[in-house]
Amino acid sequence: MSSSTRRSGRAAFDDAPRYAQQRESFGRPIWRHQSVGNHLADMATKLTAARQLLLHAARCYDTGGRADLEAGMAKYFCSEVAMEVALGAVRVHGGYGYSTEFDVERYFRDAPLMIVGEGTNEIQRTIIAERLVARGGLPR
Repeated sequence: MSSSTRRSGRAAFDDAPRYAQQRESFGRPIWRHQSVGNHLADMATKLTAARQLLLHAARCYDTGGRADLEAGMAKYFCSEVAMEVALGAVRVHGGYGYSTEFDVERYFRDAPLMIVGEGTNEIQRTIIAERLVARGGLPR
């Protein structure tokens, strides 16, 4: 992930469990409530998948061949995950997620830039489709 995607996605995730451990509701940390725990689990899973896709694109690039399909997939997926994770962090923080007192507000504001900057995700999907057709599908 680019450093700015990392700031939006990973940093938002890093803040969410920390907050969920400190904040209490009904006498227990909010992460113990199923819906908050589910947000944390979804965020961690998506970030792990995004990282693996990014590493795959980097390995393809390192071989010296074309990696535009893999890079397009990584950029598209990682930026969407950054947005979803930033939203998840806002949800975990509840009303405080909109407060400038917490960094997740900024991550949520910054995340859409990953989707429209450096080649919009609509363009990335066009590139992905073109490369898939040109290659005859995904390599095995």
